Amino acid sequence: MVRVQSVAPKSLGADLGLTPGTELISVNGRELTDFLDWEFLTADDRFALLVRMPEGEEIEFDIERPEGLPMGVELVPPRVRRCGNRCDFCFVDGLPQGLRDPLYVRDDDYRLSFRHGNFATLTNLKRSDVGRILEYRLSPLYVSVHATDPVVRRRLLRNPRAPAIIPQLQMLAAGGISFHTQIVLQPGVNDGRVLVKSLEDLDALGDAVLSVAVVPVGLTEFSKHKLVRAPTKEECSKTVELVVEFAERTRSRRGLHWVHGSDELYLRAGVALPHAEAYGDFEQVENGVGSVRYLRQKIAHGANRLPRLDGLTIGVMTGTAMGALMPQILPDLEARTGGRFTLTVLENTLFGPSVTTAGLLPGSVFREALSAGRELDMALLPAEALNDHQRFVDDMTFTAVAEGARAEVHSSYDFVDVLAAER
Repeated sequence: MVRVQSVAPKSLGADLGLTPGTELISVNGRELTDFLDWEFLTADDRFALLVRMPEGEEIEFDIERPEGLPMGVELVPPRVRRCGNRCDFCFVDGLPQGLRDPLYVRDDDYRLSFRHGNFATLTNLKRSDVGRILEYRLSPLYVSVHATDPVVRRRLLRNPRAPAIIPQLQMLAAGGISFHTQIVLQPGVNDGRVLVKSLEDLDALGDAVLSVAVVPVGLTEFSKHKLVRAPTKEECSKTVELVVEFAERTRSRRGLHWVHGSDELYLRAGVALPHAEAYGDFEQVENGVGSVRYLRQKIAHGANRLPRLDGLTIGVMTGTAMGALMPQILPDLEARTGGRFTLTVLENTLFGPSVTTAGLLPGSVFREALSAGRELDMALLPAEALNDHQRFVDDMTFTAVAEGARAEVHSSYDFVDVLAAER
């Protein structure tokens, strides 16, 4: 069932009299099942829409959409397709109690893969799902491959019914679907020769596989440590060598570095990051691939918008992973602005020190650092640590964190977004 959550003023939906709670039944006689049907079937300039108003009255509208006028209808969020796998390294299993409720949802939804870039395993696809993917050309999809060997993949997913991934990708690719893929590296299981075979199999799919990210498994204090462990420095180093070798081998044919190690993989290996050119369009930056190079590039592109900050002290707060890499970034900002940038590296007190990404830092550690820290003119917090409702992973609000600070506090993705506004 598809229902209206809100309607924007001065939109087509408002002109029709649609209100919150209105059920959207069908378009051109075709039943609506979710937001995909709604978006694709109402994309035409003219269509028939059948609705059921909150009072129970059914109305069919013959709609002729004026050019440029949006429907302006926001839908009640769909029920998320849950994950049927039980990976030893599952993020949800590594969560403590008391966090935001949505964090405990094991999603494995191809629709969210297309819409938001969420990685899905495709293990729960029905025939009807495949039909919708092909009909609506839901491309690219973001796919968690982990291993192309069916036996190894089923072991990693703890799912004996998981279908072989390569035939799935071949079928979808034949219908014009492309993929960004990831391999979460579990040492002793899908590294070494298994990883080589996975890369070879994905490469054989040709241009349909747009990129491959190799990411070391991330564990918290609450993860299943008896079943899975983090890779050692030596294991990460060997994996980096393998990734670089494979990327160079395929570059002449593909014209780009097609397989990438995440920044975390390089950091654990103690190996310098590749140059920015190796990451192409930074297609997997949200997955921690090329984050540092992307940030430096954003700063360089926004350099002409940066104001002079002479005499000001700006505090930068981040996690231990980016903290080790920030010395490559902050000197550029100081040279361009004249400001003094100080770095505060925060350890994750919620998940444990093994969780190093800034995006999973709880609000409590920022609040403590801001209230007890040095005198600052401005403090910048990583925006990726906040959700759309401005809440941290421990459900603390940005407002609550900033209240006790001795400085003006901002959340920032790339420094330029906040500093340029100070001009």
